[in-house]
Amino acid sequence: MSTQHLSLAEAAALLSPTDSLGLPLGPGQPTGLVHALGERNDWERLDVLGAMLVDFYALFDHPGVHLSSTFYGPAERIYRDARRNISYIPSDFRRFSTIMEARRPRVMATMATPPDDNGFMSLSLHAGASVGELLRASADPERLLIVEASERFPRTVGLSPEHPHRLHVDDADVICISQTEPVNLADGVIGEIELAIASHAQRFVVDGATLQTGFGAVPSTIASVLAEGDGGDYGIHSEMFTNGLMRLHQAGKVTNTHKDLFEGYSLATFAAGTPDLYEWLDGRDDIRFGPVSIVNSQELIAANHAMITINGAIEVDLWGQVAADSIAGIQFSGVGGHEDFVAGSGLELEDRSLICLPSSVTVGGELRSRIVARMGPGSIVTTPRHHIDVIITEFGAAEVRGLDTRRRAEALAAIAHPAFRDELLATAAGL
Repeated sequence: MSTQHLSLAEAAALLSPTDSLGLPLGPGQPTGLVHALGERNDWERLDVLGAMLVDFYALFDHPGVHLSSTFYGPAERIYRDARRNISYIPSDFRRFSTIMEARRPRVMATMATPPDDNGFMSLSLHAGASVGELLRASADPERLLIVEASERFPRTVGLSPEHPHRLHVDDADVICISQTEPVNLADGVIGEIELAIASHAQRFVVDGATLQTGFGAVPSTIASVLAEGDGGDYGIHSEMFTNGLMRLHQAGKVTNTHKDLFEGYSLATFAAGTPDLYEWLDGRDDIRFGPVSIVNSQELIAANHAMITINGAIEVDLWGQVAADSIAGIQFSGVGGHEDFVAGSGLELEDRSLICLPSSVTVGGELRSRIVARMGPGSIVTTPRHHIDVIITEFGAAEVRGLDTRRRAEALAAIAHPAFRDELLATAAGL
């Protein structure tokens, strides 16, 4: 089958009323195509496999459409609460690729840039876990690969020759040219708590360190504080490339000269942020995108020089167990690369893993501690206690790596909110 150049509506018409569709995580999703699919009302059973929707779609209001997601964003949470046909598949980011391979959606679809003079379309903001399945769909005459191409997406590069981060026009069954814009993901609000956490985290980041920052206001704040600080000569090896990491580059703090692997450029598997970030990424070769199997490999993470990983959490108990993707057993986000980067940075003594969170949260007017004696009934652990190194709140840093259970509990209680600290210290004394 030769490549067809169709409108989004024409491409959407190629799916059968009973069919299956595979989508990349977040920034790689062809949002124009998914909106076009939502214009149809003849779905009998459309099974969609994806992660972290970046828009709201009429498609998922149809009773015949079923969404399986390995990472919830705001859209998934709203669909869940509205009792749409949505379910969560427990999976870290690397295993999303094997889930997609096992599901083998008949139709695979992705976002890309328009073809260059040689017919290559950059996969732009997302390498992730779907590249392999895109190529398998391309090679299978019984399957369909649809590429939505927009000039508003930045042209980025990969790890040539094995992982070039692009598709050729001949790889696609259908190409749809659109004016779709990337998701605008603004930084969270930076307040005194975030700045206090960043101040405690900053002392663990040595000159020449290789950095990873996760999703959320606190990791982004830490990157921004580092950009304004005295240190530098950093390398970047991060699942997600963010506005904060861009600011580190712009401040001249990133050289990538001390990395034992991927020297000379920053490495990520996807990017999400503001339009300024996307404009800045366009055409650069000092930022490269690789598949999640490489970027999130614990062995490759550990091989970096002075690897410092910076991630968030929802709740931590006195044993050091971390809940980062659910609240009281209700799915909030997803595992993603949380455990990979926490565990990978614990295999070398010079490496450090920083898990950062505010000490408390107000729910329904009630102040609650996010450092708890024990996880509540139904709570789900994202990252186990034996992988934990440093927990940071606005009240300090608890270095728990190598501590026995009582001493680590005492260290964690000491950085809790003062309203809960004495009670937690009393519990720690009994462990």
